[in-house]
Amino acid sequence: MDPRFTRDDAVRVIRNIRNDGTYPGEVTGALLVRRGSIGYVRHIGVFLQDQLIYSVHFLEAGNRIVGCRETELIPADAPWVPNRFERGDRVIARRALAIGGQVVAVIGAIGEIMAVLREPETAADYHVLFGKRLLRVPEAVLGTPTLAAPCAGNGESAR
Repeated sequence: MDPRFTRDDAVRVIRNIRNDGTYPGEVTGALLVRRGSIGYVRHIGVFLQDQLIYSVHFLEAGNRIVGCRETELIPADAPWVPNRFERGDRVIARRALAIGGQVVAVIGAIGEIMAVLREPETAADYHVLFGKRLLRVPEAVLGTPTLAAPCAGNGESAR
């Protein structure tokens, strides 16, 4: 088990890190570090005898030191494209979305991000719930909603 990173290496976290109940002073599930944040390796340890855990100091994320698995980290200078939205965010369709030629979400339809699908070097795609339909949508097709945007293709106004 050779570590990929060493002490003082700059690393980027590739997924959101939430409190699993082991971070003091924060409720379980609280967002500790947002994906894309850069930190510095302070310590390398082992969990369950077969997983390397890095203590990473994230200066811009509340000056936190958080344990990260090796699979959650890439070198800070590796290619990275940040995503605009996160799970739970409300978005609008900037284009009509269709399946088999049938429009299932009109321009301006409001949806909710259910999952972020990404690779480090490409813009994100998202699983977005429009009404009762879950669609895979590229980031370029989504925007931030305004108060008067229609809901999921039915022409109603958001409240």
